[in-house]
Amino acid sequence: MNLFSLIASDYKRYKTYGGHFFSIFFFTQGFWAVFQYRIAHWCYKLRIPVVKHIVLVLCLIWQKLIEILTGISIPYSVTIGHSFYIGHFGGIILNAKSSVGNHCNISQGVTIGVSGRDDKRGVPSIGNNVYIGANAVIAGKISIGDDCLIGANSLVVDSFEGGVTLLGVPAKVINTNSSKGYI
Repeated sequence: MNLFSLIASDYKRYKTYGGHFFSIFFFTQGFWAVFQYRIAHWCYKLRIPVVKHIVLVLCLIWQKLIEILTGISIPYSVTIGHSFYIGHFGGIILNAKSSVGNHCNISQGVTIGVSGRDDKRGVPSIGNNVYIGANAVIAGKISIGDDCLIGANSLVVDSFEGGVTLLGVPAKVINTNSSKGYI
């Protein structure tokens, strides 16, 4: 997808949750962070080295401003699919090497970060249609399958297949209900 299609898909997700143009663009901090990320990621993918580096410096300054205003840190090197939604602002950290699939929701206080030792050290890969509840931590070289629901305050340090609900510290499968209805 091109930059404008990605931004449009994100905007449509925010609109489905009851927003309208004015409220989304001027009062929705999650959208600000996603919008800034989309533009910065597009610049990161530029193939003109000198222009890319100059523009990325400006994007880093813009990212830091958004981070200060919203408490949401999304580095330009993260890979995020279309229709990304951040429900509430504050305390959201995504590792620069992490990846998040299409049509995912992230709540406030979520960390997707690096963890582990030796060959297990790394960052998570999140599938499509995943809902991540408030204050969840997903860490390490793991993968979360499509259609998973990660409950609030969970610590996910193991890989899981798709279509399950995860909850707890450490997170365990509590049922085979998927994220359907939450996204």
